[in-house]
Amino acid sequence: MSHPRFFSCLITVGVLAAGGCAGPAIRSQSPEVAALVTLEADTKLVADYTAPWGLNPQRIERAALITGLAGSGGDPPPGMQRQQLMSDMQARGVVEPNKLLASKSTSLVWVHAYLPPGVRKGDRFDVHVEVPPDNETTSLDGGWLMETRLAEMAVLGNRVRDGHVLGIAEGPLLVDPVSQGTLDAVARLRARVPGGGVALTDRSIGLVLAPEHRSIALSKRIGDCINKRFHAVIKGSKRGVATPKTDRFVELEVPTIYRDNLPRFVRVVRSVAIVEPPAGRHARLELLARQLGDPVTAPAAAIRLEAIGKEAIPTLREALGSKDAEVRFAAAEALAYLGESIAAEHLAEAASSLRSARPAALAALAVIDDANGIDALQGLLDSPSAETRYGAFRALWRIDPSAPLIRGERLGDACSLHVLDVDGPALIHVTRSHRPEIVLFGAEQALAEGLRAEAGASTVVVVEGGTASINRFVPGEPDQRIETPARVDAVVRAIIGLGGTYPDAVQFLQQASSSRCLAGRLAFDALPDALDGRMSVHEEAATQERDIPADDDTADQASAGSRSKRTDESS
Repeated sequence: MSHPRFFSCLITVGVLAAGGCAGPAIRSQSPEVAALVTLEADTKLVADYTAPWGLNPQRIERAALITGLAGSGGDPPPGMQRQQLMSDMQARGVVEPNKLLASKSTSLVWVHAYLPPGVRKGDRFDVHVEVPPDNETTSLDGGWLMETRLAEMAVLGNRVRDGHVLGIAEGPLLVDPVSQGTLDAVARLRARVPGGGVALTDRSIGLVLAPEHRSIALSKRIGDCINKRFHAVIKGSKRGVATPKTDRFVELEVPTIYRDNLPRFVRVVRSVAIVEPPAGRHARLELLARQLGDPVTAPAAAIRLEAIGKEAIPTLREALGSKDAEVRFAAAEALAYLGESIAAEHLAEAASSLRSARPAALAALAVIDDANGIDALQGLLDSPSAETRYGAFRALWRIDPSAPLIRGERLGDACSLHVLDVDGPALIHVTRSHRPEIVLFGAEQALAEGLRAEAGASTVVVVEGGTASINRFVPGEPDQRIETPARVDAVVRAIIGLGGTYPDAVQFLQQASSSRCLAGRLAFDALPDALDGRMSVHEEAATQERDIPADDDTADQASAGSRSKRTDESS
């Protein structure tokens, strides 16, 4: 029998692309190899007939008003953006909008965000804010984004056109980059509102049949094959995830287990077999078992085994005994999405020792919601890697946000604070995306003597004699003062309790870190990409999405959009 690595080189046809790409025919003197190569060529997958649709993020945007600036705003110049904001303010009944825009405490900004594929109404998303060119504003520090209704916008016929309102945004500005000690002039004119947007619509995803394969019969057959493998609870009832809509389009519902890893769901769906030779399933399992044994072909083989479903579990389990760490990881990842918690130990191993596999390993652990998965994730919370620790926290939070170890507390409307009593080096993690959140790895994190730091324009923190004094000075209001133990968690609570915002708390932590007054490291956004469902450049290329929408109305909209330029590109 051929060595697995040699064998995998001989059967490259369709192996390296889970989407069904085929390479050149290969001549072999081995009848066994020739038979399996023929089997591979005769097996037709969903990817051989379709391409994904709806996987690109949808940009929405609008001119908006920032308030609360400490004299750093300015009157915006005439132009399309000012005109748009004026129209919005007049529609809302704002008195003397020109006077409001001229104030040094306000600024016109351009707001944009991206609705991710598969987003559901009510889901939150990040909001990006930027001061347009030729504006008098010098800084967005301390600003508040007023409620803004975001829509798709395009320039058609030399006029700005906006579509339906798809999201709404509001909240305090987190000037970027907060993780650096000195902000340049340009950086002060950009900001984010983490999780500050709310989707007002659902976005569908699906599969588009290639022109040469379009037919009602094939569309239905593809839907039936997918539904034999995948089910989801939709409107209270369990049914298949695929709904053939026309001869060209099959709509997909994302099962809960893949909700946070949409790219993998698409790859697995595209690997579902539509045509399989007689008695081919057993032979395919043998073929895929051989490919799974070679780290070169293991990732693609694991995807196809996952697409087969429960019947492939014994093959994947056997690969857990491989001497190769990459093979063990590929098998464990597929097993996790098939509901096999035996994979937890191997995924935790990969998260610790295989840096390239860490994002996917943590994402897979997040779907194992039994004792094995939870124990494996908790064991990663004291890792020396900030990415591993925070990735494990996020996975545990997704499994059960009310679990005592990671539950945390909500500090008003400002942010969430989580203090984890775990071993390992002290670490403070702060997010600039998804949701406002501060996570302390290690309880009782003390602040060093002599610290003096600002928390926004109105709050000053001073640490002396083991006590932290938090002082807030707001013109026209009585001065406020709170004394707390000189611990990070206590000071953050006091800042928010005195009326501070999440950006104020983040500024305090950044200044304390710059002054070397924190007990441990301060990390920002140490989150593997796979854990937020984003698609990498490689994954986007692999999906080969066709720009062919589901119906003629959508086709007209897509065609118009492809011919237009973005408003911010033309301004």
